[in-house]
Parts: sequence; C-alpha cells; structure tokens
Amino acid sequence: MRLRLVVFDCDGVLVDSEHIAARVTAECLAELGWDITPRDCMALFTGMTMETARPPAEAHRTETTPIPGAPDMLRAVNALGLPWRVASNSRRPSMEVKFLSAGLTELVGDRFHSVTDGHRGKPEPDLYLAAAAAGGANPGECLVVEDSLTGVLAARAAGMACLGFAPHDDGAVLCEAGAYLVRDLAELPPIFATAVRHGVAHALEARP
Repeated sequence: MRLRLVVFDCDGVLVDSEHIAARVTAECLAELGWDITPRDCMALFTGMTMETARPPAEAHRTETTPIPGAPDMLRAVNALGLPWRVASNSRRPSMEVKFLSAGLTELVGDRFHSVTDGHRGKPEPDLYLAAAAAGGANPGECLVVEDSLTGVLAARAAGMACLGFAPHDDGAVLCEAGAYLVRDLAELPPIFATAVRHGVAHALEARP
C-alpha cells in the first residue's frame, strides 16, 4: 500500500528529553537509596509511562532540545504534502512543554496523541490506531518512527510498518522486534517519498 500517514514517537525521535528524565530519575532514586546511573535508567525505563514526577517535568520546561535534524525533517515531510502525527506515552501537558522548549510547537500544532487522551499506552496499539483514525489512514498505509522496543511492539501490534531510529547503538533490539533501522533523521524524507510513490513495502526493501 502507498504511504498516507507517518506517525512519530515523541521522546528520542523528535525531542531530546529522555536523557533529562533519566538523569533526574537517577537522582530521585539515589535519594531513596537506589544507586543507579542515568544510563541504567535509560536502559530500564525508556518508552515506559514515567512522566508523572514533577522534577523531570520542570527540567523538560527549560532543557529539552530537538533531536538533531528534527525540524528540517518535519519541514521536508510537510513539503512532500504527507500528513503526519505524533503518538507518545508521555502525558499531554508534558508533551506541550517539550515541544515548546524544543521550538516545535508551531510545527506540531495539535496533531499529537497521548495516554492522557484516554488511550492505553504502548506497547498496546491504541495510540497508533488513534493516530491512524485521526489521519484517515488504514494501518497498512502508515509508517511509524520509533526509538524504543515498547514503541516498536505497539506499532507492530497496530499492524503498521516501523522504522527503528537508533542513532547511538546498533539498533539490534528494535530490528529483532520487526523495525527497519535508520540512523539519521535525514534518511526519512527519501524513504517517505518512495513509500508515497511506490508503497511502504517497496520503500523499506529498497533502503540502502
């Protein structure tokens, strides 16, 4: 099927916020007697619903930045005339704060979906199915961009093809779950363009 909708995860794909949450979570756990590093927190908790604590929220308000290349990539997707949405386990107020801090509010607008909208969080497929419904696309006409195992599992459960964004490791965990590896956001617009013209499956198989 030809691509009609792209759905992006938020944290780790569009906004660089996970390291902030990991650092603050490690600090909070250290106060409770758990000696854990931010790196360990990233490995244990990435993709889970852990956005209710106030300290990470306050840090996100001032420290969140866009993932390198994210604004240009989103503008390129807009230039293709391709609809896109964002689906995240983050709470809606947290997402709004992150987009504002990262300078993405105008680009994203109101096209995002959160667990606070009444959807079950990933790895359940609800968020991605809600995004597809809002975008008027069938699951087979969607392509998801994810950076966590939880998110890849949600995309696959929704019947959607998934690109696994892994800029810092080999992405083996994402690929084993059924994602197709990408290392840089600049890779995405050409893949999307091919998927619009020739279909999602062809675009994924034709990747270098």
